Amino acid sequence: MTDPLSTPLQFIKGVGPRRGAALADTGLHVLEDLLLRLPSRYEDRQRLQLITDLKIGEATSIAGKVLSCGLRSTRRRGFQVFEALIEDSSGQIRAVFLNQPFLSRVFKVHQQMVLYGKVEATRSGSGLQFTNPKYEGIPEGVRANSDKSIHTGRIVPIYERVGTITSKMFRRIIHAGIQQLPDQLSDPIPAGIRERLALPGRREALEGVHFPEPESDIEELNAFLSRAQRRLIFEEFFAFQVGLVLRRLKTEHTIKTRRIKVDDRVRHSVLQVLPFRLTDDQKKALKEIVRDLEGVRPMNRLLQGDVGSGKTIVALIAALVAMENNVQVALMSPTEVLAEQHFFNLKQLLSESRFETALLTGAMGAQDRRRTWELIASGGIQLVVGTHALMEEAVDFKNLGLVVIDEQHRFGVLQRARLRSKGTKVDVLVMTATPIPRTLALTAYGDLDISVIRELPPGRVPITTHVKDQSQRQEVYAFIASELAQGRQGYVVCPLVEESEKVDVRAAIEMASDLERIFTGYNIGLVHGRMASDEREQTMKGFTEGAIDLLVATTIIEVGVDVPNASFIVVEHADRFGLAQLHQLRGRVGRGSYLSHCILLRQHRVTEMAQARLDVIAATSDGFEIAERDLGLRGPGDFFGTRQSGMPILRVGDLMRDHRLMEEARQTALTWVETGGPSKDKLELVLRGWSDRFGLVAVG
Repeated sequence: MTDPLSTPLQFIKGVGPRRGAALADTGLHVLEDLLLRLPSRYEDRQRLQLITDLKIGEATSIAGKVLSCGLRSTRRRGFQVFEALIEDSSGQIRAVFLNQPFLSRVFKVHQQMVLYGKVEATRSGSGLQFTNPKYEGIPEGVRANSDKSIHTGRIVPIYERVGTITSKMFRRIIHAGIQQLPDQLSDPIPAGIRERLALPGRREALEGVHFPEPESDIEELNAFLSRAQRRLIFEEFFAFQVGLVLRRLKTEHTIKTRRIKVDDRVRHSVLQVLPFRLTDDQKKALKEIVRDLEGVRPMNRLLQGDVGSGKTIVALIAALVAMENNVQVALMSPTEVLAEQHFFNLKQLLSESRFETALLTGAMGAQDRRRTWELIASGGIQLVVGTHALMEEAVDFKNLGLVVIDEQHRFGVLQRARLRSKGTKVDVLVMTATPIPRTLALTAYGDLDISVIRELPPGRVPITTHVKDQSQRQEVYAFIASELAQGRQGYVVCPLVEESEKVDVRAAIEMASDLERIFTGYNIGLVHGRMASDEREQTMKGFTEGAIDLLVATTIIEVGVDVPNASFIVVEHADRFGLAQLHQLRGRVGRGSYLSHCILLRQHRVTEMAQARLDVIAATSDGFEIAERDLGLRGPGDFFGTRQSGMPILRVGDLMRDHRLMEEARQTALTWVETGGPSKDKLELVLRGWSDRFGLVAVG
């Protein structure tokens, strides 16, 4: 039997091939897609008022008969006004529609109409009128506020316009689609769970979300707290969490072909490399990682920590443990600058060890790249640091045992899987310096074990953050001069590489030239993404070794750069940056024993949202608090800034608004799967159509 929700939209009344193609362009292909596109809000248009009771400024509904109607021209060429005089038992009011001549085919004398809009005074001030009100013709014998009315005289769903498809069109099409549904639909939520949580059936929920009952609470609807809305949100979260549980179980049922052992020899090797004592948080995270490495199942762990918390040294120790067990390690970074920085640091730390480290990026020459491939394949290189180049087909590891992925939210699920496939049942450690609120951790990383490093290494001096107006630039330059005079180093960060006519920002190239004229006697360096990698590496090395005093850079230095003598960072046009990015940039300083400063230069006039970001970054240096505030300001859809994050693409749920429902769905899914609830048929129903959107592995 064909699922009615799979009906192509072009076969729904009022759609057709042309409108169906327009809907398909927005990702709406079948009836289920359309019905899961929920209203953005609701308007209560069911309280019909008498015309004599209307008050200027109120939004309300009336029902009446059309006494007269017609088009009139205006002095403006091609601009016409359609007017209709509406009468009810108490009086008359004029409805004025600007430049909508087609209404002469919609409104007819003696026709019953319902209007909804804001009441205004006429230009002369002698009467009242509606301007461009919502309208709906009422067939003879039908009450104005009956359930057959879909645009007025009821609680009306409002949809975001998509291309040429207006909210009114959506209502009409969705209403027609619901009428085609049978009384009972296949339900992806098991009956026992539905009964326990008192959830309505699927058809009832779909109808209740789009066309609520007259007695529905409008405030509850607009807060997405109605039974129908909660049912559909839970359904989506439940399907997602079932997928995560199954993916995790699949990993847990996989047995590694090799075992990692930690003995006195391995411990001695680690102690030889460790440059300092670990913090308690680092020790705890390392203990969890080593326990996974020694386990029989492949590790699948997320290591998250604030800027400067020391994740890299933890990852290095994990790599050492793996390499001492004769397996290779791959560390993948999202940018060449970060990969180069990791390579430089790790090579130094491992200089006294017996292990060889190599860098592999797309910018390498063909000969160097082939030579590196050969050494990786022969096992001559034990630790490979690289970018996406690690995933190339030509890269063949002899014995890959551990994959470390840095800033993992910048890589998609498929990219991570490709790197894992270079070995057999490899251990995976993913890292992020973007602290992740608990709600997102339950969703994006629900199949991972999570280790958290909150504690900063001892001796770190707090960074003071100052927000300055562009008019205070000379004051900022005087501060830079005083820091340089004390032998300190610093950064100036610009958003762009070269001048853009569209975006009025100071570019890095021009800024470096200006600063050379201002700070004579000091070495000014410049680094940006368009430089050749060897030139960029030389500049970064010069800054790290103290040969460059002031480094002008784009955001490519956002993560991974560690220079203890750098005591200040100035961010140009800070109002253009996101909260997470500002926090990461600030983390480039404060890595030594000197008092450090972050100066955020803002435009004279900034948006309310930009000012809110600057206020947050100035108020706290706690990355976890900043992440929560960032999530609140932007919402989860933009938190990671890219689909590559692996975040679920939710149609009806909102991770901030509905986080309690997500946690309930997670616990319900865990219990259901662990108690043997799902048959294969039931699993296919739950996960049908969701795997690709959620980035989940197929069930099998």
